[in-house]
Amino acid sequence: MAAQSSTSPLFAGLPSHVTVYEVGPRDGLQNEQRMVPTADKIALINSLSQTGLPKIEITSFVNPKWIPQLADASEVARGITRRSGVGYSCLVPNRRGLDSALDGGMTEVAVFLSASETHNKKNINKTIAETLLAFEEVVAPATRAGVSVRAYVSTVYGCPYEGRVDPESTVRLVDKLLGLGVYQISLGDTIGVATPRQVEDVILRLQKICPLDKLALHFHDTRGTALANTLVGLQLGITTVDSALGGLGGCPYAPGASGNLATEDLIYMLDGMGVVTGVNLEALVDCSRQVGTFIGRDLPSRYLKAHLAARSR
Repeated sequence: MAAQSSTSPLFAGLPSHVTVYEVGPRDGLQNEQRMVPTADKIALINSLSQTGLPKIEITSFVNPKWIPQLADASEVARGITRRSGVGYSCLVPNRRGLDSALDGGMTEVAVFLSASETHNKKNINKTIAETLLAFEEVVAPATRAGVSVRAYVSTVYGCPYEGRVDPESTVRLVDKLLGLGVYQISLGDTIGVATPRQVEDVILRLQKICPLDKLALHFHDTRGTALANTLVGLQLGITTVDSALGGLGGCPYAPGASGNLATEDLIYMLDGMGVVTGVNLEALVDCSRQVGTFIGRDLPSRYLKAHLAARSR
């Protein structure tokens, strides 16, 4: 596919380079019904490390009672082969999770909360205020240990329980999270309700209070708008995009939510527009075929389906 000319006025605002943050091993596998053996998770992450992906979120150090699919977090963290130039991260809900992550040799962790009060209580069993207070026991100690801290804000554009979420709720949370010392905040469309105009509205509000390199895009493709929303975010100046190989994912506390933006679909679009990611699309497809055998079902990535159909002809 020919790359879009960089002189095109329609795409003049696109960045020359985008950082793809792969969340499939964590955000994807935590929602699968089939339990993936630890050895298979390690093999998958090692394969992803060979694709050129610069960032891979590998697991979550949460109570196994809440996410049994990731009960082997320590084994995964210790078992993967860390490749030079690739950053590996994990989710931590509290100080205990941070301590476990540090014991596992992690150099980046992520905290998480929601922009809507009801989803936050369902997901974390705390109010937003209580969650922010708990972050103080994670962010500062992690930073002192030389560990980078990222933050996820879920339900930025809509909540399964409250409906529309006031964009100013996200603005207030981003301001507080930056004050705590996180290096980047991922804006989550947890139930896949966002439209390009909503994305523009949120980002224009946020750019008044923080540099855009402090923000990342995280879309779910429930209603088929993830790529369109991503394109708007990129044109406005954001250069980090979360995605999951094959379109893995969902949310146990967001009924009806489908998977994340598929990494293959994202890379195909960016490659076609001449935006550099450093990711080998063919190698990524092989990883998705691999994970498809682990979970025992077809993956929703549109590029993956088209590619596999072409191979079978």
